[in-house]
Amino acid sequence: MGRDLNLGLECWGIGFQNPVIIASGCIEYDESLSEVFPFRECGALVTKTITLDRRDGNPMPRTTEVDCGMLNSIGLQNEGIYHYVKKILPRISNELQIPIITSIAGFSIEEYASIASHLDREKAVAAIEINISCPNLEKSKDESLLFAQDPYMSYGVVKAVRESTTKPVIVKLSPDVTDIVAIAQAVVDAGADGLTVANTYPAMAVDIETRRPKLGNITGGMSGPAIRPLTLKKLWDVYSNVRDVPIIASGGIMDASHAVEYIIAGATFISLGTVNFINPGAVLEVISGIKDYLLRHKMSYKELIGSLKID
Repeated sequence: MGRDLNLGLECWGIGFQNPVIIASGCIEYDESLSEVFPFRECGALVTKTITLDRRDGNPMPRTTEVDCGMLNSIGLQNEGIYHYVKKILPRISNELQIPIITSIAGFSIEEYASIASHLDREKAVAAIEINISCPNLEKSKDESLLFAQDPYMSYGVVKAVRESTTKPVIVKLSPDVTDIVAIAQAVVDAGADGLTVANTYPAMAVDIETRRPKLGNITGGMSGPAIRPLTLKKLWDVYSNVRDVPIIASGGIMDASHAVEYIIAGATFISLGTVNFINPGAVLEVISGIKDYLLRHKMSYKELIGSLKID
């Protein structure tokens, strides 16, 4: 077996110095943060989700701690695609010198396609991550599901984006579905190059003294260590049934052992989110921990991916 501890890999025609990615919406690049957060050591940065037009986001409060995790309800606050392309993208791409994966969301299929078309012209965008698991205005046939909860709607969004860009297209799946494999297969059939498994879980918290919700939007998305076993199961299901599609694992990764667990189950990349709020040094610790694991087990990174023993 291999002894190569180089974590660099090429995927979608993009060179990554390592497989550890910063999840969308967790750490927004700022030069002052570079003193405490190792942006340039990351494999890639997924941006905060961008919409076609400016959005103010959800009412405050937007975050709250819960047992073994946190809830957030940001509401896709951002300045819109034009501001992103003109102001944000040039700055982060020039200063970070790592692949920039731009997360996008729309409220109709046409909006998704329009945003992708704008990004297709931007050399600084390495890939596009489609966030189909956010609330939307265009519902599925039963008028109750998100894009990400309906394979036909998911297919339609990804197909439209695929026809609007030549860049690699990664789809961020929702965990709040009965059959995540069906959704994953639908978006791959539509042209997705990769999958992120998965977004946060719908959840809520109540202040029992005031009898009011702890979030201004009442409900939000739960992240953190409590969701890891749930997301791990979903990732394994996808990896086992939708082959030859690189997967980004996202959900409750707090240290290197959690990262290795996901890689063994089939993840090619590891996405760090909530842990960044707790430990800004987690990126470096996870990278080092993966290398230590490979050294101890005399394996290469490629050999580790999907190496779960079920006999």
